[in-house]
Amino acid sequence: MASSESSGNQNAGQAQRKAVMAVLAHADAAEISGRLGTIALPVHENLREPENGLVMVRGRVGGDGAAFNLGEATVSRAAVRLSTGEVGFGYTLGRDGEKARMIALCDALVQSDEFAGAVEAKVLAPLRAAIASRQSRKAAETAATRVDFYTMVRGEG
Repeated sequence: MASSESSGNQNAGQAQRKAVMAVLAHADAAEISGRLGTIALPVHENLREPENGLVMVRGRVGGDGAAFNLGEATVSRAAVRLSTGEVGFGYTLGRDGEKARMIALCDALVQSDEFAGAVEAKVLAPLRAAIASRQSRKAAETAATRVDFYTMVRGEG
């Protein structure tokens, strides 16, 4: 019984970290930096300095066809450890090493009982709202250019 509870807590923690990474990956580096500036950050060290590399992007025709290598994409990664021991990892598309470091720092802070609430309230919630606002604005702009095609029925003749 205890093993299933710990496995459930572990899955919940992974799901939370996945949701945090999704928000941070879609945010701009300047937005993350500005939001992190509102928190008194703990002492932390870089386990892995930000570095750039390549990953292979795979695709599928129709979503369920055979996988194929589409090409390579540039990514940046970093790892950070808080003085309390939490380790965070950050990955982002592109060559923005500082964004990867900030994502790693947020990942570590979310795992900390002391800082998780502050990061959620001061960093993640405003970023979610900004991302949702951008998405709805983009959807409205797209909807404004929508053309409805219909078929006119010709009379018999």
